[in-house]
Amino acid sequence: MKMLINVPETVVADGLRGMAAAHPELTVDVENRVVVRRDAPVAGKVALVSGGGSGHEPLHAGFVGPGMLSAACPGEVFTSPVPDQMLRAAAAVDSGAGVLFVVKNYTGDVLNFDMAAELAEDEGIQVAKVLVNDDVAVTDSLYTAGRRGTGATLFVEKIAGAAADEGQPLERVEAIARQVNENSRSFGVALSACTTPAKGSPTFDLPPGELELGIGIHGEPGRERRPMMTSREIADFAVHAILEDLHPSDPVLLLVNGMGATPLLELYGFCAEVHRVLAERGVAVARTLVGNYVTSLDMAGTSVSLCRIDEELLRLWDAPVSTPGLRWGM
Repeated sequence: MKMLINVPETVVADGLRGMAAAHPELTVDVENRVVVRRDAPVAGKVALVSGGGSGHEPLHAGFVGPGMLSAACPGEVFTSPVPDQMLRAAAAVDSGAGVLFVVKNYTGDVLNFDMAAELAEDEGIQVAKVLVNDDVAVTDSLYTAGRRGTGATLFVEKIAGAAADEGQPLERVEAIARQVNENSRSFGVALSACTTPAKGSPTFDLPPGELELGIGIHGEPGRERRPMMTSREIADFAVHAILEDLHPSDPVLLLVNGMGATPLLELYGFCAEVHRVLAERGVAVARTLVGNYVTSLDMAGTSVSLCRIDEELLRLWDAPVSTPGLRWGM
């Protein structure tokens, strides 16, 4: 496989050096693997810290900045960051108002963020944690106990980040983050496997004429494998799977997310089909976001995420944000 890298061992460090060069508004500690808002800590503001394995960019480091995360901890490719990274990030951004850890439900992330929270509290930093577990495809997987954390991580980080920037207290920011997670569901589809730099070949076998329904963001197996389907058929399957679990009566936020290698032309066409299915089911869409946000290296495919939204959550979603990966209203 051809990759735009030097050697697999330096992929994450090289990427962080490039992020530092491209985004002087961030403080990027390449050696310790921590990305922080340059203006942190912000007096009186709850800090949001998240992280996970690299390979899902722009998640998480690309969402550091005003209106979203205060700091992010990138691990090795598809590997959880370590507690020392999380502790260093929490200490860098804590203003005394507390820190909220946003944790995707993958076993390594959960264990390491739990340990980091204990270490931070030993140092006098008040920490709350919110677990993101929005994937409806499978209950348990190779990486998780319970549902996986996927596309709704963006909803949680954006909306809770806006609440924190308004100066809302830790208890309220945590409650908002939990509400967003509880209101969100996702479903992913892979058209091809991804290739990690260390392996240099596809992480799983997916024949050219087949797709995987319900895939995870590391290439975990989904619900079933089928012969290739049309965009219309995939939208029907994915949206119906979500609505079997979500049952929205309020309008929704919609994220049509690319897994890394799917062109925007295809994603927008798929978005039209998702809107069609939602209209047929009587679900109103308040806002739509299309693009590569929660990716899996070079995987071709897509995921659909829906979040039931009320006026307060919609106001926080619309609030200004300025990060490398998401920017509006500034």
